[in-house]
Order: sequence, then C-alpha cells, then structure tokens
Amino acid sequence: MPASPANRGVDSHCHVFDTGRFPYSPEATYQPPEHEQGTPAQFSAVLDAHGLSHALLVSPTSGYRYDNRCMLAAIRESEGRFKGIARIPADINEPALAELRDGGAIGFRVDLVADGARWVDQPAARKLLARAREMDWLVQVQCERDQLHEAAAALRAARVRLIFDHCGRPDAELGVDQPGFEALLSFGREGHHVKLSGPFRFYNAFSPRARIEPFVEALIETFTPKRCVWGSDWPFLRMPMRMDYGPVLANLERWIPDERERRQVLWDTPARLFGFV
Repeated sequence: MPASPANRGVDSHCHVFDTGRFPYSPEATYQPPEHEQGTPAQFSAVLDAHGLSHALLVSPTSGYRYDNRCMLAAIRESEGRFKGIARIPADINEPALAELRDGGAIGFRVDLVADGARWVDQPAARKLLARAREMDWLVQVQCERDQLHEAAAALRAARVRLIFDHCGRPDAELGVDQPGFEALLSFGREGHHVKLSGPFRFYNAFSPRARIEPFVEALIETFTPKRCVWGSDWPFLRMPMRMDYGPVLANLERWIPDERERRQVLWDTPARLFGFV
C-alpha cells in the first residue's frame, strides 16, 4: 500500500466480517449483530480517514471461530495493506497451516479467555506451539486477570515469539501487582511484545473504581516503545455502547506524548514485527 513515510501507521488489532461472502460458522457461540460488523472495504475507509496505511487483522472467535476465509480474502485483496493472525484448532494439519502461511497469516492466536488457561497444557497445544517455533510464527495471546500467571510456564517453555492482546486484560479495580499482570511484565523484560489496545476490554473496565492508566504506563516503561504496538479492536465486538475509532486512536497521543516514540509504536515496531514495508 503506497504511503509517504509521514503517513505510515499500523492498526495492530482489528477484525473484519463479510457475511455476504462468508457466512458465520454454525459452531460460533457468538454471532455479532450488524452494528458490530465491518467489511474489509469499510475498514479500509476507516484507516484512510485516520491516516493509517496498514493493519494486522485478527481472525475472530466471534462469528467465524476457526474459519479464516474472510481474513485470508481480505489480505489477498488488500495489495499488501493487511496481514493476519489466524484462529486455529490445536490439531490443525500441515496443509492447513501451509495454506494460512501462504495466504498472509504470520501467526495464530491463543485465546485463553475462550479456551481456558490450561489449554496450553494439552499435548496437541504443545505440538502446535512447537510447530510455531519451527515456522518462526508469532503466537498472539489473549488472557484475562490471572490467566497468564497460570499459563506462563508452558508459554515460556515453548520458546516462541509472543505478543499479548489488550494489555493483558487485567482487573481494572486492582493494582499492577496482580499476578497476571506481573507475569505480563516479566514477559516484557524477556523481550516479547504487547498490544496497547482494548482498555475497554479490561475486567471491570467500566467500574467507578477502574483505573486504566497505571497499567498502560507500566507496560510502556517495561516493554518500551520498541516492543509496543497499538491496535483499535475495530469494529468493537460485544461492547455495551457503540464505539468510535477516533477517540480510541487518540488514546495513543495521551499515552505517548513524544512524537518520535509514538511513531515507533505506530509504525517502526509493527512494521518490523509483522513485515510491512
């Protein structure tokens, strides 16, 4: 996707839906209603309106479960603008992995919120993580509260490149010393990456006692802008109100006021990590 250096930026966490071409999987436990959907063309228009050049699509558990066809089609038709993170079963076969890799997927998502913290202890999961290491794929982890504390040993033993969703989704009523968030900071000190995304996904995010900023500040300090990326989570599934893209993007300027560091989070780090040019 052509863009001047000043206008390069990556939305590192977003989803697309095109139910006209790719109907929902009957196995999906949640099927987003129309106001929570967005096609690749609609999302490209959102990116254009906000001056962003690229995006990392995440194939959603909601709606599509393990069906990655919508994401792969969006990548194929984007002319280099999109890459993707797949959602796959632990027992996926080699031809299916190769199809995802050849279609523009650069990793897969481990969803501990959906599958439980002990998912990583299954023999099939350990085998899949070993295959990710061989392929040099990113393993993207969604977790909540103290799940990462439970899964940390198995993830560390897999020796894969990790990136964590939504700031680890800590309990917003508790402090940064809660076990799950402490585990996330430990992974930051070990050289892994985190998405400064989804503060509205934190547990208790809408409580009057919720505090978001201390978690973001701790992540930026520990991971540094060299290992942080930003994502919108568009089109904002399962939210109690309709979300707009602009205010979510504006969080980044408040969190990282230094323009050089903000450019690193918005372009330099994700471009290097995801392979955008």
